[in-house]
Amino acid sequence: MNQPREVLILTGMSGAGRSTVAHALEDLGWYVVDNVPAALLPALVHQTDGAQISTMAVVVDVRSGRFFDDLNNSLLTLEAENVPHRLLFLDATDQALVQRFESTRRPHPLQGSDRIVDGIARERARLEDLRSSADVVIDTSNLNVHELDKRVGEIFASGQDHGVRFNVLSFGYKYGIPVDADLVLDCRFIPNPHWIPELRALNGLNEPVSKHVLASPGVNAFVDSYVVLLLQMVEGYLREGKKYVTLAVGCTGGKHRSVAISEAIASRLNQIKGPTTVQAHALHRDVGRE
Repeated sequence: MNQPREVLILTGMSGAGRSTVAHALEDLGWYVVDNVPAALLPALVHQTDGAQISTMAVVVDVRSGRFFDDLNNSLLTLEAENVPHRLLFLDATDQALVQRFESTRRPHPLQGSDRIVDGIARERARLEDLRSSADVVIDTSNLNVHELDKRVGEIFASGQDHGVRFNVLSFGYKYGIPVDADLVLDCRFIPNPHWIPELRALNGLNEPVSKHVLASPGVNAFVDSYVVLLLQMVEGYLREGKKYVTLAVGCTGGKHRSVAISEAIASRLNQIKGPTTVQAHALHRDVGRE
């Protein structure tokens, strides 16, 4: 039997970007099947026997009344047959979803005769448990199609990893905490470079700002300690089958401290050598928004 090396189940909120992600995965060489009933997942995997397909992504529609029972049964079957699989959930804020539906002038699939926000609320309640069990959650609220394409490439370009990949995402608290964060680190305890005139116009990717932030009392030791804490969590994440972790690092505006700390954490994680693979990539959500 020559099953795919990995099966990715792609689902999430309507309007959150399933079509964009499906196209991005196709560009990365994944075999993508759209709108497959959840009950047919195991049969679809078997249909690829001998087809030399290493990575398959299946887009499932959550509007079916039997969706949850069918999906749970299919995931149990894949587990029993030792087929590696992950669940990717796309999310976005209610405001972002409303704007997208209004811009396309299409109703929400669960809206009925009510407002768009009512359809979104029904779907969010229906998907709450599914979202909490997802292996990867991507918040598309502040991503355009090109940025979402890039994010998908960063996560899935190499197919299945045998270790844990950390997405270290800087953000500004004044713009809200990322909804796809697994862990949130508040670095507002660090002196703010915003109040230093020669650093104000720069950001944490610029060396003068990075050096200033990391030279603040106790910051280097804090970063080292936090990296040790993350490494202590890796084996537990692997036991639970979680291979992708989003660490959100926040400061007031997401421009100076959070950016510098995110880069430092990602760099130190990538320097770790050991039996378990640890990869990290720093992303900066709010740089340029001010």
